[in-house]
Parts: sequence; C-alpha cells; structure tokens
Amino acid sequence: MQEQNSKALLVYDGDCDFCKYWIAQWQHITQNRIEYVPYQQVVLEYSNIPISSFQSSVQLILPDGQVYSGAEAVFRTLNNSILLWGYTKFKFFSILCELLYRFVANNRSLFSTLTRWLWGNHNDRVTYSFTRWVFLRGIACIYLIAFLSLWVQIEGLIGRNGILPAERYLTDIHQALGFKSYNLFPTIFWLNSSDFLLHILCGVGVGFSLLLIVGYIPTVCLTTLWLLYLSFVTVGQVFLSFQWDVLLLETGFLAIFISCLAIKDRIDFTSSYHTLYLWLLRWLLFRLMFASGYVKLVSDEVWRNLTALNYHYETQPLPTWIGWYIHQLPEWFHKVSTFIMFGVELVIPFLIFAPRRVRTLGSFVLIGLQLSIILTGNYCFFNLLTILLCLLLIDDITWKKVIRGKFLETKPFVNRSLRAISKICLVSLAVLIFSFSCLRFSGQLFPDTKIREFVWNSPLQWITPFHLVNTYGLFANMTETRPEIIIEGSNDKINWIPYQFRWKPGNVSEPPKWVAPHQPRLDWQMWFAALRGNVRNTTWVLNFMETLLKGNQEVVKLLKENPFPNTPPKFLRANLYNYEFTNIQTKNTDGKWWKRKKIGTYCPVISLR
Repeated sequence: MQEQNSKALLVYDGDCDFCKYWIAQWQHITQNRIEYVPYQQVVLEYSNIPISSFQSSVQLILPDGQVYSGAEAVFRTLNNSILLWGYTKFKFFSILCELLYRFVANNRSLFSTLTRWLWGNHNDRVTYSFTRWVFLRGIACIYLIAFLSLWVQIEGLIGRNGILPAERYLTDIHQALGFKSYNLFPTIFWLNSSDFLLHILCGVGVGFSLLLIVGYIPTVCLTTLWLLYLSFVTVGQVFLSFQWDVLLLETGFLAIFISCLAIKDRIDFTSSYHTLYLWLLRWLLFRLMFASGYVKLVSDEVWRNLTALNYHYETQPLPTWIGWYIHQLPEWFHKVSTFIMFGVELVIPFLIFAPRRVRTLGSFVLIGLQLSIILTGNYCFFNLLTILLCLLLIDDITWKKVIRGKFLETKPFVNRSLRAISKICLVSLAVLIFSFSCLRFSGQLFPDTKIREFVWNSPLQWITPFHLVNTYGLFANMTETRPEIIIEGSNDKINWIPYQFRWKPGNVSEPPKWVAPHQPRLDWQMWFAALRGNVRNTTWVLNFMETLLKGNQEVVKLLKENPFPNTPPKFLRANLYNYEFTNIQTKNTDGKWWKRKKIGTYCPVISLR
C-alpha cells in the first residue's frame, strides 16, 4: 500500500514532449500546491491504477486517495473554478471537454509540433516584467513630449491673450451649467486659470515625467501626470481635441495600475493584477487598430476601391518630404499599399489574443505600419504611443533573445500579494472599464442599432468626461483636395502681406517639413478650418485674426515670422487656395514642391472697431 501524500499529485507521461511542456507551465501556475511526477517513476506505487490509464491521460491523485483523470484533472489542477463548475453541473459540457481532451491526447505528436511553433520550446514562465518596465518609461517619455510640446504654445493657444482663453471658457461654462460644470469639465484650472499656472503645470508635468523615467514613485507620477493632462484637455477646447490626446489619457490611466506603490520601480516587480490591466491595455490596442480599419472601410468609397492613398500623402494635415516622394509612385503601388494597410488594421489585431509567438509576430507587423506612417506624415506622439502599446505584446522570453544582459538574466519573478479589499477594488474597476469599453466599441461598430442609444443613456456615461474609454478611427472620410487658408495683412487695403506659418504649407517653394513628435496645434487646426469652407463655420479663426490685429505677441510667436514687427496691421483678410503636390520634373526645374490656385474668400476684410 502506497504512502499517503500531503499534497495532490499529478502523474503524466514523461515520454511525451507535449505533456512535458504544459506540465512545466502548470508548475509555474500552481507553484507548491501540487507535485508533478512522470508515471514511469510511480507506476508500481499505484497498482490500483491501470498503466493504460497513465498512458492515455493525466491522473490527479488527491491526498485522500481520490483520483481524477482527463479534462476534470486539468481543471482541478489549475483550480479553474468556472470550468470546473460547468464540468460538474452540465453533462453536455463535461462530455464535450472529455471528447476534446481525448482528441488532443490521441494526436499528441501533432499538438506537440503546434505547441513548438506557437509557443516555443522554453520551459520558463511567460512573464512581462521587463515589458512593464519598458512601458512605464515609454509612457513617461510620451508625457514628456506632450507637456514640452504644449508648454511652448500654451500661452498663445489658451492663455489670457491667446486665441481661446481658458479663463473665459471656464467662466462661460460655469454661467451656463452652474455646479454641474465641475463634474462635466474636470480640471485643476477651476481653482486658477492664469497664464502663470498654465506654465507652472506644464513644468510640473515635465518634472514628473522625468521622475517617472528614472523610476521614482511611479504610481504618484502616473496619477499626477494623468490629472494634469486631463486638466489641459478639458480647457484646451479645439486645440486639445485630437484622438491622441484622449488615447494618452486612456493609456495613462491604465498605466497607473501596472505601476507599483514603491519609492523605486524595479524590473522584477510584478503582480497578478498587473496582468489584468496589461490585457486591458491590449484590448485598447485592439480597439484602436481594428476601429481604424473598420471606419475607413464602411465610411468612404475611395477606401473601398483602394484609391485613398492617391490623395492621402498630399491632403493629410502636415505631410513630410518623404510623403511627397511616395505620392509620386504609380497608382498600383498605392492600391497595393491600401490593401496591405487594411490587412494590418483589420486582421493583425486578432493576433493580439493569439499564442505568444504569433502575438509577437503581430506586434512587429503593427509596429512596421506605425513606422511607415511616421515617415510619411506628422502625427505628433500618436504613432509612438501606438508602438508603445504594441510592445506590450512582447514577453520577457523574447526580450532575453533580443537584449542579452545580466540585468535581464538574473532578475527573478517576484509576485506581490495584495489585501483582499485591494484586489476586489482593482478587479471591479477593471470589469467596469472593460464593460463600458465593450459598449462604446459596439456602438461604434453598429451605429444604427439600439446599442448606440443604450451607450449614451448608460449609467456608466458619468465616466465620459474623464476620457477613461474612448472611440478611435482616423481618416474615416478621405479628403481628396487640400484647401489652405492664407491670412494677409494690410495698412491700406492695397498692399497685402501674407502671414507665414511655421509648419503648414504656405510658400510653394518650401518643402513639407518634419515636426513630429512635436505638434503645432494651431497649424493642425488651420487644416480643419480650411475644410469647413469659410470663417462662419470656424469662429475660433476670427478670434485668431483678432489677436493678430491686436498684435498679441503670445499668438504671433506661434507663427514663423511677423510681417508687421513694429505695429499690427489695420486690416486682415483670409483667402482659400487649393494646394497640390508638383511632380518631380517641376520640382527639379522650378524648385517648387507645391502648386496652388485661389478658390475663394475664406474671410472678408476685417479690422478692429
């Protein structure tokens, strides 16, 4: 009679490579709770179990002598309460599980090969400790870029003498909404919206970003950075209304929960709840990428007939000189590129949920798309932030193959335990965010159904002002022409001098410039304003022109140069031109990157009263 074990014992086939791989993974999960041993070593000790049973399926032997086999043994070993509950309660489910187990057991050679292809040959635990460490430094760099970029423009955009003063904006909101305004427009600037505080908080954002880069007080840093950027987005109006602004807020909020409540962050610091929020970040990446392809496919014919890239490089907000050259390539190249783009945005995102090797391959493809966009267009930190999310698909095993260093080889896996109340709160918040994101995503995919109406009437709608869950999808409708606003000043209504912007097209002899990851937010909004046809549809442009008539230096500094350096002009007007790329022959002959044609008046002559 065999000696009774103090622990449960799982007996498996030691000659099966498929079994040995997955047993090694289960050992990481169950740790010291269960002992594992090949049946070849204990077959004589358990004479009551036929050798054929050992050879056909795993056997879970409990301390009291009770034996479970097959799928039930797997569920009990992994302590999967949901699957075990279904197995014991529903006969159909248990039969299905056993049939599936038997199919795998009878084809172990095939599944062993598939396992090596999809998961690899490693026996190490699949962790994301270094990935988490890299991600936190990456999000710190993105915050640093965002605050530095905003800092050099903030006074001209929303300062007291800026285009859309934050102080006036908050006053109007409070007069209209009263006490509700504090809930609907969460921002620190309710306390004070002076230019001094705008600069101070940009500086604080830069400081905490640097602190996070070196790894000190990560949770405090991430929480502070998120609150600061939310405050700026709330009062930034049209100048901080871009998809990457809310993407940074959504990513930054989730990043708080994969940080650690410690003075100094370490590579080996990880916890079970980190994995939960890691998957929420992956789910965010899936929604971002899939929605980007989906909205194009369902919204515009030029995307469906694969001709969108015939226009895109020329008509995008701020093209690069590389984009100019790509535009010159033949149409077949643009159609093939569009087809590949749809494949990457609509198919590859599903690999996010695939086994580790396939998931890693998917991350490389997604990163490749983002790099191509960086080369051909200026989208500030948007593509860098997307690449950072893609890095979350790469595990520590892959990193060790790429970066061979002692700091990766010697760091053990450290599991940080939490109190029960903390676990409940973290899991509940994750479920809340996931549920609302599913609702928002469903409403975006099926806009003509009752789902969308339910989303906007959902009790979870209260989280909307905090941008915890957002919808994404750039260039749903491709712009096939490029109107540009040219603002001119005069003192006599006869001689007109144009204002030159730093980055947007103006002088036809100047090449498209490279400005990312900095975002010149005025130049960007001028692109949107031009698409609206006239100044009546973009009242903020009138505010902008008024500041030029007043000679507000905070706004003039946003431009390339001031054609009226001594005194501001008496009159301003804005004309609308259609801009197109020239061809290589024209550029080589005349040195012109653009050609333009006047198409109308955007704003008639105005002056200060």
